[in-house]
Amino acid sequence: MKRLPTLASVLLCSALPLFALADSCTEVSVDGYKAPDYGCLSQQMGSDTNAAKATKKNREAQNIPVDKRAPNAVGLSTPAATSVRMGNTFGTSVKPQRP
Repeated sequence: MKRLPTLASVLLCSALPLFALADSCTEVSVDGYKAPDYGCLSQQMGSDTNAAKATKKNREAQNIPVDKRAPNAVGLSTPAATSVRMGNTFGTSVKPQRP
């Protein structure tokens, strides 16, 4: 009779890591602040088809043609930025008020 509780506890302890790896994500605690594994949580929340669609939309959104981008995103100066840089000398001098 003493073997049954011991055997049951050994089997339970050996099966716990399998359940822990299947559904849980590792959570790290540093100085009392908890940092969950967001990558693992995202995989649990979303299906592969939704993730593939979202990835495709993100890539399409990032591939905006150069002629459709804002001038400051391409590295060009806008009239407003030039006016701020030149200050009160805008249109009257070639030396800017601000460098």
